[in-house]
Order: sequence, then C-alpha cells, then structure tokens
Amino acid sequence: MRNGKRMFGTNGVRGVVGEEMTPALVLKIGAALGSMRKGTIAVGRDTRTSGEALAHALKAGLLMTGCDVVDMGILPTPALQYLIKSNRFDGGAMITASHNPPEYNGVKIIEADGTEMPDDETLRLEDRYFTGAFDAAPWDGVGTETAAPERIEEYIRAIVGHFPAHIGEGLTVVVDPGSGPAALTTPVILSRLGCRVHTINARLDGTFPGRMPEPTPEGLQPLSEMVVATGADFGVAHDGDADRAVFVDNKGRYIEENYEFGLVEDYVCGRNGNGIVVTTVATSRLIRDIAEKHGCTVDYTPVGSIYVARRMIELIGEGKKVSFGGEGNGGLIYPDHQFCRDGGMTAAMMVAVLADHNGRKLSDILDGLPIYHLIKEKHHVRDPAALVRAVEEAFPGETIEKIDGIKIVRNDVWALVRASGTEPMIRIMIESKNPAVAEAVHEEILQVVRQA
Repeated sequence: MRNGKRMFGTNGVRGVVGEEMTPALVLKIGAALGSMRKGTIAVGRDTRTSGEALAHALKAGLLMTGCDVVDMGILPTPALQYLIKSNRFDGGAMITASHNPPEYNGVKIIEADGTEMPDDETLRLEDRYFTGAFDAAPWDGVGTETAAPERIEEYIRAIVGHFPAHIGEGLTVVVDPGSGPAALTTPVILSRLGCRVHTINARLDGTFPGRMPEPTPEGLQPLSEMVVATGADFGVAHDGDADRAVFVDNKGRYIEENYEFGLVEDYVCGRNGNGIVVTTVATSRLIRDIAEKHGCTVDYTPVGSIYVARRMIELIGEGKKVSFGGEGNGGLIYPDHQFCRDGGMTAAMMVAVLADHNGRKLSDILDGLPIYHLIKEKHHVRDPAALVRAVEEAFPGETIEKIDGIKIVRNDVWALVRASGTEPMIRIMIESKNPAVAEAVHEEILQVVRQA
C-alpha cells in the first residue's frame, strides 16, 4: 500500500465481502474512527447488497465509542461529503467499493471538511485498528443514532443552485446511474435544470443487472444506443458511488475521460481564468493546452483525487487562485462547490457546456479539440517498485519527474510508469500526438517489463 498504509489504499479499504471485507473488520474501523473523531458522524452507503450489514457494523463501532451517528441512507459519495461539510459534522464514512464488481465492498473515511482522510491520519486510524486502541464509552455514554435520508435533497439543491434557471431547456439527456445511488440524484438535477431526461439502469439494485459499476465503453453500449434512438444531446453514466461521471456524445460515441476534463475545463476556466488547474501526473497534455488558452497554469500531483483536492486547498490557503481540478478518469473537482470528485456536478456542468455553445452539437465541439494518442495498460508483477526503478535505469539522461512513480518527459511524448496504490501491479501510460512515437516508447518500456 502507498505511504506505509497496511490496509487502506488510495480510496479507502476494499475487499471481497465474506473474505477480506467482513462486518467484524468494519466494526473495528468504526471504533477506530469514533475514537479519533469524537462527536457526530454521518454515514452513507451505495446500493451493494452487503451495504446494509456493513453499515450496521460501522455504526456499532462508532456508537460504542460515544459518537452520535446520522445515517443518510443510500446516496452518492459526493452527496455525503457535501452534507458533512455543509452541516459541520465531525466526520463521516461511506460504505462503498465504487467501481469494483458487486462482490466487493469497502469503507471510505471522510473528514469534517468533506475531503477524504489524508495519509497521515489514515495511518493513525490503522494503528488504532491493529492495536485495538478503542475508546469504548461507559454504559451511559454510548452514542445515539438518527436517520436522515431526506437530506439528500440539500445536495441536489446545492448543485442546481450553481446554474442559471432553466439552463437545460431544449436539451435531452439519457442518464445511466448503473443501478447505483446516482439514480436518486442525477435525473432529478438535470430535470430541475430544464432538461428532458430519459434513464437506463435507474433502479437501485446491488446486483448491478444492467452493467458492472465501472462505466466502460463496452458496458455503456446500451446507453449509446438509447442516446441515438432518442435523439439525445448526450448520455451520462456514473460509477458505483457516483463520484465520477463519463459521457457519450450525441452520436453515441464514448468520450475519453481526458476529453471530458478538457470540455469542462474550457468552460470553467473561460469564466474563471488566470488561475491554477490542479491535476495528476497521469492526465493528458490536452489539459495543459486548454489551461494555457485561458491564462492558467497546471499544478501536478500524485495519482488520487485526495492529492488533487488537498493540493487545491493548500494553494488556496497560500492566497493563490485555483480555477479547477480533477483527474483524467471522469473525477472532476469544483472549488466553488466542494473539494472532492462529484459526478452529479459534472453531469450538470455538461449541460452548461452545451448551453454555452449556443446549439452546437457535442460531437462537433469534441472534434475541434487537439487529438492525442494515449496508451494505457497494467501489468501484475511481484515487485512493482523494483520494476519502476528498472524502467528509470533504462532511460538514462532523460528528463524524468518523480511526483508519482517515474514520468519520462520529451517534447513530443511522455510516459508514466507507477506502482498501483491498491494492487501488486504497475500502470503504464504513454501519450503523444503521433501514434508511432507513442508506440515506439511503449515498446521500449515493454522490453524492460519482459526482462523483469
């Protein structure tokens, strides 16, 4: 695990239910969190079949340490994060495995400011977990629980309130929440913006009968077909906890997530330029191109939305202007809204993008962006860190950045090789405007991988 963590990865702790992920484990996580964050803790979950059992275990751990619990029920992760921040809760926890298959579940810990728990605090939580250092309350100090599923409405209103009334009038959108909690939010948000909304996979179902929680081009083929059949302006889909949004255009074409980032970045920075765009080292150079167009600079972080969010907060604390942030995976962060990935906000923002283009089709807007050739793959290896070092040694004299793994940077191409934060594997990304150049560097790196 990254940064010395034994259990938590980049986005919480996850595992197969009944194997790594059990109620006993989650109860202890709740007790560790309650021992660290005395007060009122908000809890939510996605639609997974194991969610209710694990949520009860989590709440039991919190209550036994004297914390009061507010159960928000089923809702998107960013909705829980917004409610924690806006209602000044002392912290929170989300039962979710995000994009993982249905047999998985997990726990994501949220701080009082709505961001995910940082590495140093996660290490403290893990220490309590492994040592059993729980502050159990006496019989008359046990916490109380209340249910507040209706407060999801506060999140919906907050997003709608960011946009002019009826901004979506005349637009037709197809929403695919993938049987996840966004079924309760995104169709409502877009309808209130004035859009005509169709849905697919919009019934809450933790078996995910229509498609898997990860929104892939293959899994979204029914969404693409529905967009074309209804003459919709675009389709939007979410992962299992709706902190990300991905899109298909009016022709049913899947929009690669870096281009989604670029579309929204162009809109946001066009209104809030001359600032900083914060993103990870794994994001396309397209993001730099669009930032420069609006007089913005780009600040790079390790891979992981928490690193982007906390860097944005840090820069603002230094008195600097931050315009936008996010990752090239459909997870975008809006500093005027909250410091976390928010798929519902991104769905609404795409409505604003189209409204700003005065009737132009999304496909035409996309076709006007610079074209980059991107290679992405992963390899399971015994020692990811050693393989990253081997790649670095194979490129002597190159310009290499070490923000996260190694990034080989040339004028016409870049290549990133990094160890996964959650699994024993390396991830490789290579990008160039020239496909032949990208493929040549790819082959150079593969030679090192084969030798290892």
